[in-house]
Amino acid sequence: MNEPHRRPAAHDVGVEVHRPVPLVPGPTAPLAPVQQGGVPSVASVVLPDGRVVTGYAVTAAQPEPVAAKPPVSRTAVNVALGGLGFLAVCGGLFLLTAFITALTALVTQLVILAAVIFGGWVAVQVFSARGHRGGTTVNIRKATFKRNHFHG
Repeated sequence: MNEPHRRPAAHDVGVEVHRPVPLVPGPTAPLAPVQQGGVPSVASVVLPDGRVVTGYAVTAAQPEPVAAKPPVSRTAVNVALGGLGFLAVCGGLFLLTAFITALTALVTQLVILAAVIFGGWVAVQVFSARGHRGGTTVNIRKATFKRNHFHG
């Protein structure tokens, strides 16, 4: 195999070295059109230095179609999604404040209910006659009778 950058040595007899020749624009032979659905025809091109290159005609590569732009820009979609997220957060905060308000009202009502029950119990204890069944209780052994009144 020939190495790409190897210079021919003296003992290499019969080795032909080809150096690239730059092409200058000039008249070129027309390329044969490609037959549709069959074997393409062979075309020959004469180079400026007189050599003839023969090969198949190659059709120009068609660029790939550019991807269709979405009907809505990505920025608009991102802004809309950000707005929806913001609304969701605001709605969640509104529900949180509503929950805290309801919880505060519940606790307040429970405190009032406990105060009413405790106040009722205290009232029953104060106004019940525990041992005083109507009238005055007198210890007769220590009482002094004076004009039908008891003095203790």
